[in-house]
Amino acid sequence: MNLPLTAIWPGAPFPRGATWDGEGVNFALFSENATKVELCLFDPGGKKEIQRIELRERTDLIWHCYLPEARPGLLYGYRVHGPYDPAHGHRFNPNKLLIEPYAKDIVGRLRWSDAHFGYKIGHRQQDMSFDRRDNAAGMPKCRVIDPAFTWGEDKSPHIAWSDMVVYETHVRGFTKNHPDVPPSLRGTYAGLATAPVIEHLKRLGVTSAELLPVHAFLNDRHLLEQGLSNYWGYNSIGFFAADQRYSSSGVVSEFKTMVKTMHSNGIEVILDVVYNHTAEGSHLGPTISFRGIDNASYYRLVGDDRRYCMDYTGCGNTLNLQNPRVLQMIMDSLRYWVLEMHVDGFRFDLASALARGLHAVNRLGSFFDILLQDPVLSQVKLIAEPWDLGEGGYQVGNFPAGWGEWNDQYRDTMRAYWKGDGGLIGDFARRLTGSSDFYDHSGRKPYASVNFITAHDGFTLHDVVSYNHKHNDANGEGNRDGTDNNNSWNCGAEGETRDAEINALRARQKRNLLATLFFSQGVPMLLAGDEMGRTQKGSNNAYCQDNEISWVNWDLSDADREFLAFAQRVIALRRDHPVFHRKNFFQGKAI
Repeated sequence: MNLPLTAIWPGAPFPRGATWDGEGVNFALFSENATKVELCLFDPGGKKEIQRIELRERTDLIWHCYLPEARPGLLYGYRVHGPYDPAHGHRFNPNKLLIEPYAKDIVGRLRWSDAHFGYKIGHRQQDMSFDRRDNAAGMPKCRVIDPAFTWGEDKSPHIAWSDMVVYETHVRGFTKNHPDVPPSLRGTYAGLATAPVIEHLKRLGVTSAELLPVHAFLNDRHLLEQGLSNYWGYNSIGFFAADQRYSSSGVVSEFKTMVKTMHSNGIEVILDVVYNHTAEGSHLGPTISFRGIDNASYYRLVGDDRRYCMDYTGCGNTLNLQNPRVLQMIMDSLRYWVLEMHVDGFRFDLASALARGLHAVNRLGSFFDILLQDPVLSQVKLIAEPWDLGEGGYQVGNFPAGWGEWNDQYRDTMRAYWKGDGGLIGDFARRLTGSSDFYDHSGRKPYASVNFITAHDGFTLHDVVSYNHKHNDANGEGNRDGTDNNNSWNCGAEGETRDAEINALRARQKRNLLATLFFSQGVPMLLAGDEMGRTQKGSNNAYCQDNEISWVNWDLSDADREFLAFAQRVIALRRDHPVFHRKNFFQGKAI
């Protein structure tokens, strides 16, 4: 394919994004308030902009064209013209190359500079100024894909909710140090599909692998300047693209192969998804995608001063699901990952933010109505993190039927009980038996409760019994980040110790907690590495630690191997005895 392209046809407003149909590529972009949209095409290295094509067709607020000469592999981005009027929520700046929201593949890394901001940083009027520098040289580029893949007889394992054992893991961290995974595949989608990894999950008894975010995301500028990174990935910029940093091959099919391999071994793939905010941050953040395409449409803005974003997430902005095209984008993204990538379900980060109407959390909001009537999405696993940071955002027990919920009350009760807090026997019994006080009143079942002792956010299981206090100094925030309410007990010494009695007590406590998790009604979720004694050295907020603090350690001691064997036995016992994973709540009646 040679650039520039000479044939430019009107194209169609649907489907949105860049779509290869076997003959050419259709481009379609939503922007309600833009006055002009330019499609920018780049050389194969993504360094030189070869051609700009004005999209002259606009149908129902969708700008579109068709390029019959375009082929998969083409690199592109957008420049969008319109008013720069922050007071009214408009932040158009055609000097900024923009990532397309529907891009199926995003290549290259964002190289941070002041040029990525739509305003002049340091200007006395701050975001009221206008920056004319071109940022294309430091921007990732969107890439047209050929979606063809040989799925063969692949199908979802369709594990019943009551039979699930969820394993929360990180694509990179799980295999980065695995000695039996080929070095070139460690930390990648392909690494997750290798035989040693699959065998570990199967021997453990895992039915459902829940992956921390794999949507294309950005590293925060302030973290990179400190030599850190956004390791967890809760900083999405592309809701259709699998992040390239986890790919050994650089092609989308690697993710599909991983899913197909998991399925053939009876394991579901659940994605942790972040649809509540984007990586563009507050009104002072960069202009790299949604903000430059149509800030007033894509983001919730403060009603009486539209310079500012509503922030229910603590990340600077909140996506505007009141706009039907933004809501459609999220639904299209979910369907894409199910229909094209064959994933089996989703865990929604800060899900309460998605339920908000004008302000309050509305459990019957349009997002939930659409999900539960959708013929595709209503058939997959839907799990909520049932809170956000706004007023009234804590909604444990209030999500609709058909949803599972992370139950933090289970975590807090079980930790407190086993460290010896008093007055908890009633709460302990309720959590052990499925939290009917939260879920039974709405006709939901015990498996609505996703039970966990630990998750990515907080201490590991080993650290719950080894530390009284968080130790987050490596994050560079003076140990102020991360919760102080850990409900942990170090058993007599802070951190690692050679005291045999303390270590024996810790080993018992870990077994108490793990056995409680798997003998409770509900869906158990295990944090990757907890079955092998993984420690984060007391860090309870390792979000920026892409290193040994976060990576799973596969160099096991004798004690670690013994604990792994115990975990395997406990999970097998749960699997083999239906009384531990009932489909209905206990009724207090003799059998």
